[in-house]
Amino acid sequence: MGVGALADVASGPSMGFLPLMAVGPVFAPLVGGWRRTAYVGGTALLLCLALGWYDELTTLRRGSVVVGSVVGVTLAGLVAVAMRRKREAELDSVRSIAEAAQRVLLKPVPKLAGRLRAAVSYMSAVAEARIGGDLYEVVAAPQGVRVIVGDVQGKGLEAVETAALVLGAFREAALDEADLVGVGSRLARSVDRQLDCEKFVIAILAEVSAHQVTFLNFGHPAPMLVRDGGTVDLSEPESYALPLGLSAHGTPDPQPYHAAFLPGDQLLLYTDGVIKARDRGGRFYPLTERAHLLKEHDPESALETLRQDLLQHVSGPLQDDAAMLLLRYR
Repeated sequence: MGVGALADVASGPSMGFLPLMAVGPVFAPLVGGWRRTAYVGGTALLLCLALGWYDELTTLRRGSVVVGSVVGVTLAGLVAVAMRRKREAELDSVRSIAEAAQRVLLKPVPKLAGRLRAAVSYMSAVAEARIGGDLYEVVAAPQGVRVIVGDVQGKGLEAVETAALVLGAFREAALDEADLVGVGSRLARSVDRQLDCEKFVIAILAEVSAHQVTFLNFGHPAPMLVRDGGTVDLSEPESYALPLGLSAHGTPDPQPYHAAFLPGDQLLLYTDGVIKARDRGGRFYPLTERAHLLKEHDPESALETLRQDLLQHVSGPLQDDAAMLLLRYR
């Protein structure tokens, strides 16, 4: 409005920049409350009267129309501010409920579980969401620390509902079953009862006990073991089983396999949103080549460094959910 007023004065009465004064009241409701909107509208009205007198438009219909337009836009802006405030209050209430539901579904993993330290990083591909189709959990059972990391097929609310189902079944089975195979079988039965044949969940289960980790892989990317000396191993099964929810096809159940997990080693479980993240040139994220980023003493700081490197690789928002769970000995 100030620029328009200066331009009107500089150019003289012949040009007539008076209609530009309505720009202020139009944009004021977008960034301010009713006081700011009323203040901008009043300022615009005073400028209209002053410039109308300068341009000798006080008795012309054009000047009256511009002044009336400024008053009308200001009143409409005040109504828009009231409606916007009401919608913002409703949105804040919905967000608080959603955040509470997300915290119940994906609880923060314990920093200390048995003899292990744990850290987790989760990035949802859905804006304003803390959870999506990826899932994780750490349970300290009498037999050892049991972990699940998985990825639900699909996105949106249906994926979140499926993730809640899997996590609930795992939390119960992890404390009741004697071995990891029993946990996997119980989890598979629960998922088969609840899901139809068009939905599935790729997941990996792990149990750490006595300097050894046991895996049960349901079609999930191989976990990464970073040894104390800096070498990197991808612990893959002899044959991959189908994901959870597809047992109706009659394929064999996954077989447990083992790997050494000693003090000084690190175990990184992750979803395929990490290794499938591409840069602008279409190159996938080289996770194994970035294993040296996990050298920091604090596991949360180490995982945050890896997360920032992943975001720098894609140079933009992720196209898929990405979860990472890091385990170390105390």
